[in-house]
Amino acid sequence: MNRAGLVAALALGAGVSVAVGVYAGVHTPAERPLFTLGFSGMLQMKAWLTTAAAVLLVVQLVTALGMWGRLPGARRSRAALALTHRYSGTAAFVLTLPVAVHCLWSLGFAATSPRVVVHGLAGSLFYGAFATKMLGLRLRRLPGWTLPVLGGTVLALLVLIWLTSALWFFTRPGVPRT
Repeated sequence: MNRAGLVAALALGAGVSVAVGVYAGVHTPAERPLFTLGFSGMLQMKAWLTTAAAVLLVVQLVTALGMWGRLPGARRSRAALALTHRYSGTAAFVLTLPVAVHCLWSLGFAATSPRVVVHGLAGSLFYGAFATKMLGLRLRRLPGWTLPVLGGTVLALLVLIWLTSALWFFTRPGVPRT
């Protein structure tokens, strides 16, 4: 077992989480968007991109289950599942980047409500968990549970981010959704 590699990956992931959180806490928010990618506002952009990333993480979950032999008939298409898993994960991660930039640069860390605090912590932890998972993919001789736990952590954190941001946004009355 590669304990040193796993500890190093976890330490680096923790460092990423702390760095993101510290930056969010010490940076003075600009309180304006850098760009909106054609959406009517920054919150609309963030909500829809996060929703798209969350949908792609459902694809990640299904393809991971197939690659690990947990879906009937999936063994025959393992290469296609692996390719779909890789590219849907890449797309989901890329979709989170404009959201994170605006969370950090435009809004910063706030403690205005429990929802906002949980959202900020989950966002910081998400990038650390993602870094840990990416490093874990490169390490040899990890325990069999490692990658599913790391992937599940990334998925759970993005779901928590979605619940505390996009779902909250979409259920607010009187706010334009696009």
